[in-house]
Amino acid sequence: MFRTAFARAARQATPLCRRGFASVAGEGAYTQDGKRIVTLIPGDGIGPEISKSVVNIFEAEGVPVVWESVDVYPILKDGRTTIPDDALTSINKNKVALKGPLATPVGKGHVSMNLTLRRTFDLFANVRPCKSIIGYKTPFDDVDTVLIRENTEGEYSGIEHVVVDGVVQSIKLITEEASRRCATYAFEYARAIGRDRVTVVHKANIQKLADGLFLSAAQEVSRDYPDIKLDDVLLDRVCLQIVQDPTKWKHTVMVMPNLYGDILSDLCAGLIGGLGLTPSGNIGQKASIFESVHGTAPDIAGKDLANPTALLLSAVMMLRHMKMDNHADNIQQAVLKTIAEGKARTGDLGGKATNTQFTENVISNLK
Repeated sequence: MFRTAFARAARQATPLCRRGFASVAGEGAYTQDGKRIVTLIPGDGIGPEISKSVVNIFEAEGVPVVWESVDVYPILKDGRTTIPDDALTSINKNKVALKGPLATPVGKGHVSMNLTLRRTFDLFANVRPCKSIIGYKTPFDDVDTVLIRENTEGEYSGIEHVVVDGVVQSIKLITEEASRRCATYAFEYARAIGRDRVTVVHKANIQKLADGLFLSAAQEVSRDYPDIKLDDVLLDRVCLQIVQDPTKWKHTVMVMPNLYGDILSDLCAGLIGGLGLTPSGNIGQKASIFESVHGTAPDIAGKDLANPTALLLSAVMMLRHMKMDNHADNIQQAVLKTIAEGKARTGDLGGKATNTQFTENVISNLK
């Protein structure tokens, strides 16, 4: 059983030199008048409300995008959790998707749909920038971190079993090829955004083989990027240092295995005000999916109280991915201006505005 799981993971980690990065700007589906078709997954809870905000703001901005809305919910096929066929077809065709929050079971039930999407479309790199918003005061100023998280293996490979009653073994899977392609993306991303350093976050002092392999793969990749420095830091040390002085990490792109990225990306989000302000993009071999990473907030669903900022900024990342930079710049400045002005902040940002009022304010701030 374990050999089969290892072999499957190794097959999925196909070298970049043979397959290349996924969903480049020109790939995907277009309408007859040249508009890009994008899959929209509204999600659960507040998802449909914040997705509607994005649609309305894109329409006001005149973004040449046509939305193809699909629902994603668990389907059991041959004993495995999968997604509906229409969603699978849509994402495979369009190559780019925007996703609202999906409910995740805790402890039992079906496999997380977020994890299922990552596995289905081989979304190997999760990109999480966290940048302070001018005019929205938090305990930390001038935060500007970028994390790239390996998204397909590590402790999230799903390889675990009961040894005896009361003893469970969970296996951390690290492959050279998956580590290499994630590191390669980190270097490419650093070069694209003008940063001259990539920092590997790891625990190779303890997990000498697993994290050691991830680190050595990044060191090997760095030889192809002589213009970018490579350094490395232990996970516990970076957690300590980043809450002492976040500005130390303004000039680097941090890259790390799956679990570390899950934890550290949320820590960085807390520095700027929370997950409601944090965009996220998942880059894959078959498609790329941009998403809000906060929860579904069922307690306020349907009450027009949700903050759409995270999904809006993720949509901005998506526009840059599709080389629609002018539209991305205008929407981003309108969102940040709305928050900085303080007249239409939602409850999670200390204001009293509804989702509708926030959205209308963003539209009024479009240039």
